[in-house]
Amino acid sequence: MTIRKSLFGTLLFAGLASAILTPSIALADFGLVTYRITVQNLTAGQPFTPPVIALHNRRATVFAVGSEANVGVVEIAENGNLEPLITALSGNPDVYSVVQGNAPVVPVANPGGTPFTDTVTFEVTTDRRARFLSFVSMLICTNDGFTGLNTVRLPFRKATFLAASYETRTEQNTEDFADIVPPCQGLVGVGSDDAGTGESNPLLAENGVIIPHVGVIGDDDLDRRVHDWADPVARIVVERLRRKY
Repeated sequence: MTIRKSLFGTLLFAGLASAILTPSIALADFGLVTYRITVQNLTAGQPFTPPVIALHNRRATVFAVGSEANVGVVEIAENGNLEPLITALSGNPDVYSVVQGNAPVVPVANPGGTPFTDTVTFEVTTDRRARFLSFVSMLICTNDGFTGLNTVRLPFRKATFLAASYETRTEQNTEDFADIVPPCQGLVGVGSDDAGTGESNPLLAENGVIIPHVGVIGDDDLDRRVHDWADPVARIVVERLRRKY
């Protein structure tokens, strides 16, 4: 599997995180509701790609543990490529809004001192028929790791969700910078002459299903002291805002 665009393109526009609203239907037909959604990276040194968040009805499913990952989730988990999942969600009539950040979500304590943030907040105005939220971000310093939520109920007032780590089991966990997206090294202040890659390597392909991530073993370039984590890896706070339309 090859890739046309990856995390490289996303990082060209990195700065303060913001949201892009992509309604899949005419919102004015059914009334509106606004949610404030905050995603926080809870790890010590494992950066996330900009989050992809969908607000949808019960019929939409983004991923499921024990099932094969769809192409959009695989592209995020392996290559940091957000576009396939955003395109699929935006074209799904059961998805009412899709938002994405424009910068990595990097732990505040990261040794790289990068000008990013461990928290990103969105305000999303969406169709009232949206009753559920799903979210996906790559664990950047992994071969095919990600974090996310699948189909959690949107609150009437406010709710907090904790997200675990998963892997798609579509690429072997080599923990070699050569097989990991290039921003990994810089985002956590690790120097390397290895260019890395934003493309999937067919020689490393696996045909697995989504499982909880085993974490960093430390057999190659990844250092457990820097890149490993404990679940949960993310906190997602969702608040329904009281506004009149």
